[in-house]
Amino acid sequence: MLDRDAYRRFCATAPDLPVFLQDWYLDAVCAGGQWSAALVRKGPAVVGVLPYFLKQKLHWRYVAMPPLCKMMGPYLLPDYRTPRREVPLLNALLDQLPPLAAFEQDFNYTAANWLPFYWRGFRQTTRYSYVLPLNDLKTLRDNLAPDYRNNKLPKAAARVKVHTGNDLELFYRVHNRSFERQGLPAPIPFEFLQRLDAALARRHAREIFWATDHKTGAVHAVAYLIWDKRTAYYLLAGDEPALRQSGAGILLAWEAIRYAKETLNCSNFDFAGSMIKSIERVRRQFGAEQRTYLRVQKEWSVLWKWGKRIWR
Repeated sequence: MLDRDAYRRFCATAPDLPVFLQDWYLDAVCAGGQWSAALVRKGPAVVGVLPYFLKQKLHWRYVAMPPLCKMMGPYLLPDYRTPRREVPLLNALLDQLPPLAAFEQDFNYTAANWLPFYWRGFRQTTRYSYVLPLNDLKTLRDNLAPDYRNNKLPKAAARVKVHTGNDLELFYRVHNRSFERQGLPAPIPFEFLQRLDAALARRHAREIFWATDHKTGAVHAVAYLIWDKRTAYYLLAGDEPALRQSGAGILLAWEAIRYAKETLNCSNFDFAGSMIKSIERVRRQFGAEQRTYLRVQKEWSVLWKWGKRIWR
């Protein structure tokens, strides 16, 4: 059984634990199931964890990624991130997983050694995100694509004004406009986002951005930024489809980068994806560096594998 107090104490002191692995973040996003974690110790001290989101469908129990949780996977303290030390610790974490029909997680960047998973029949897919080291603002601006620096950002700034604040309903409404236009349901229920937003706001770990037209006051674009000790994450963004050509979405991303550097003093700005071709291109234009992460999966149940094809 998970020692939640031990996990929470570990989260409070781990030096570079991503916000997505924090106990309070998991409390907020693990709806429709429950989160647990394997812990590994050296003496009395916890030195590594493997949190997971446990769900149930019919008689199958399986591990999946919670909504708005960009990364999970094993996390070891920095002193233990060498092959000689990692392998026994990762094996100890894997030994604690409960019987499962399936397992699927996107690993955090520190979890680069998946060999113990491979030896146990897991498979992995390499995936990509984009991370921007937050140097001085002049360097950041110089590293923008020329079209962004000289054209799109000045034009957007001339047309819209950027705001920050607590208007979650406005953010949610504009964020969902692209889905509504396509006749698709909102990907995230408002009540779910409210719960996560409340958890982040209590810890001063989020900011909401939106851009309004100088003349009409219409909202062109919105963005939702969260952060931990070292990194700001561009968790969600959206725009009004009819006003997309204004470049407000690009301006909001730049203002979020500035906020992460000037206000938060973060070391990195993580665009949190994406593998979608059109979005990936925009991330590159900001001068961000490509970062790999691992999607690790295994299915134990043949019936689960067939059923999953039908459910999708």
